[in-house]
Amino acid sequence: MTISAVAPRARVSRQTWKFAEDVRIHAAATIVGPKEGEGPLGPLFDKIYDNMYAGQSSWEKAERLMLEDAIQYAIDKAKLTAADIDVILAGDLLNQNITATFAAETMNIPLMGMYGACSTSMLTLANAAALVNAGYARNAIAACSSHNATAERQYRYPTEYGGQKPPTAQWTVTGAGAAVVGTGGTGPRITYATLGKVVDMGIHDPLDMGTAMAPAAASTLHAHFTDVGRKPTDYDLIVTGDLAAVGYPIAKELLEEQGYDLGSVYNDCGLMVYDPDQDVFAGASGCASSATVTYSYIMDQLHKGLLKKVLVCATGALLSPISYQQGNAIPCIAHAVALEGGDN
Repeated sequence: MTISAVAPRARVSRQTWKFAEDVRIHAAATIVGPKEGEGPLGPLFDKIYDNMYAGQSSWEKAERLMLEDAIQYAIDKAKLTAADIDVILAGDLLNQNITATFAAETMNIPLMGMYGACSTSMLTLANAAALVNAGYARNAIAACSSHNATAERQYRYPTEYGGQKPPTAQWTVTGAGAAVVGTGGTGPRITYATLGKVVDMGIHDPLDMGTAMAPAAASTLHAHFTDVGRKPTDYDLIVTGDLAAVGYPIAKELLEEQGYDLGSVYNDCGLMVYDPDQDVFAGASGCASSATVTYSYIMDQLHKGLLKKVLVCATGALLSPISYQQGNAIPCIAHAVALEGGDN
């Protein structure tokens, strides 16, 4: 049996996919907590809860509700029903993706649970686009969530402990984001996705995620520019997920060393969610960091034509409480998706 050496039409390289069909984001929604609502993007969020419990009996149930809200709001904004959605691709930061699991159970829609830590927003979006592009789904939901209190309880210390943090620490975003992906229409096109490789630079400090994740972001961005034949200035905006104040300059420097000057088109979602005076240490983190920025601000700018081409490179630290307790370093990953606005 001879295996054809011809690559599928959607495959640019080992890491990068090009979506040959007219794959678009039909609608997106963002749901956040009170601290996020007080930040600079507050007016763009679809719903802001006035407390971290969101009317629920636990923080975990609050996160689940926010994810359900984001998915339902996105479906409603796309003028669809749950029956029109073939699959939900979703993930979160909690053990075994329990937020995504319970949300999908409530909504009675097939689920593909995905875990990429804080890179889950673009991991789900890339795979949703791939399913739609290949014809396996008419409409797919890409979604993720995080919650400051649930993440603190799982990865660090219970909030009641009151442990002090260094300036390199980040504030996990409380919120959820969801997008409806399909073909045709006038929403932003999903043109490319570049999947990241796991990068481990031997960083052990879970309170310095920016330093750990920056090399993974640089690796994926370098692969994207090389595979697609683009340079940073071909984009109006390039954002990383949640490198924040510590990792942002590191990623920029690493890419400069490889011949790519990100210049003024580069920003980081971890620096965009909160105002500096909101006491969030180095900035934002969590699955919802890149999701809430992408599905609110970036979608808004693409719809208005103020941005034409955007590259979102979501970053994730793939540690677990077990791996950390056993003394392992923090492996990281980043996944990038290119979006283009306009009707053409």
